[in-house]
Amino acid sequence: MIVYEYPFNERARTYLRLEHLFERLGILLARESALDHHFAFATVFEIIEVGSRSDLKSDILKDLEKHKQQFNAYRGNPAIAESALDEVIGQLEHAFAGLNGQSGKAGNALNDNEWVVSVRSRIGIPAGTCEFDLPAYYHWQHHSVDKRRTDLTRWASTLWPLAQCINLLLKLMRDTGTPQKVMATAGQYQQTLPQGRSFQLMRLRIDPSRGIIPEISGNRLMVSVRLLREVGEDKLPMVSNEDASFELTLCS
Repeated sequence: MIVYEYPFNERARTYLRLEHLFERLGILLARESALDHHFAFATVFEIIEVGSRSDLKSDILKDLEKHKQQFNAYRGNPAIAESALDEVIGQLEHAFAGLNGQSGKAGNALNDNEWVVSVRSRIGIPAGTCEFDLPAYYHWQHHSVDKRRTDLTRWASTLWPLAQCINLLLKLMRDTGTPQKVMATAGQYQQTLPQGRSFQLMRLRIDPSRGIIPEISGNRLMVSVRLLREVGEDKLPMVSNEDASFELTLCS
C-alpha cells in the first residue's frame, strides 16, 4: 500500500519535510560510495535550512510539553497501563531535554567549521563542488568509506535531537487517527470535518495496483480528494472518472 499524507498546517508540513530528510540521510549514510556521501552532506544542509525557522524549536518544545501533560492526566486511570504510560512520558522527557539542551537553531554548531561552511556555500550551485572549485572537498571524497562516514556522522550528530523529537511527535500524531474505508465516486471524494476538533494531518492508503494518484486539498472545514491516473508515455496525470475505494485517516 502507498500512504499519502496531507498536512493541514505549516507546523505539520515542516515536521513531514524534516522526517523525509532524516530518512534520506539515514539511507545515504549507510551506503559506501563517495557520491552517496556527497548527497548525504547535501541533505544535512537541507535539514539545517528547513530547521532554521526561528520559532521551530519553541513549537517543538511546546508540542512535547503538551503531550506530556496530556499523558500525565491519565495517571490513575485503571484502563491505562502505568508501565506503558511511564515509557511514553519518559520518551517525551528525553526528547525535550535533548533539544532544549542545544543552543540556537538546528546545526548551529557547524557554523564554526570553516571547511563545512565553504562546502555549504557551493553545494547548492549546479556543479559547484567540482574539484577545481573545492579541491579540499574533492580530496575528502577520496577518503576511505569509514573516514567519510565518521565525519558525516559527527557533523550530523547535532541534528539527532531534532530527529528524535520529529519522529516522536509524528508517531503520536498518527496514532490519534482511526482508519476508515471511503469511496470516491467518479474519482471524487469530499468529507466535511467534525466541528470542535482540530486536525493536523490526513493519511490516505491506496493500493498501488489501482494505478491512481490522489490530488488532495483541505482546510479546517472540509477535505477533498480528486483521483488521477497516469496516461501515455509522458505519465501525464489525467482525471479518473472511476469509482475507487481507499483508506482515510484523520489525525489530530
